[in-house]
Amino acid sequence: MIDGKKILIIDDEESFVDPVIMFLEKNGAKAVWSKDGLSGLKAARSENPDLILLDLMLPGMNGFQVCRLLKFDEKYNHIPVLILSAKDSQEDINLGMEGGCDEYITKPLDFEELIHKINKYLR
Repeated sequence: MIDGKKILIIDDEESFVDPVIMFLEKNGAKAVWSKDGLSGLKAARSENPDLILLDLMLPGMNGFQVCRLLKFDEKYNHIPVLILSAKDSQEDINLGMEGGCDEYITKPLDFEELIHKINKYLR
């Protein structure tokens, strides 16, 4: 279902992002990558992705801030935001959900879970 869809990845860890990009492209998606919160926010607004995979611990603007700015803006609140983070405390999960994210997935990543969650939003 992700065939032909544009997915924006906002994450500063290249060693994490590279396999995710390969996985998405192998499944037919177009992956766009931003390495920090501010450029990710700009990319979300200019690229108009079908879905965003967002890390929390980012240089400059953190993922919580990026998510809130997108989800509370009428122009962009329709874009599903899936947080992918090593932060797995209930407090962090609650903050992500309160900030408007659609899903909160903890790292290390299970690619089967990821594709299932992405397909849930890209119908």
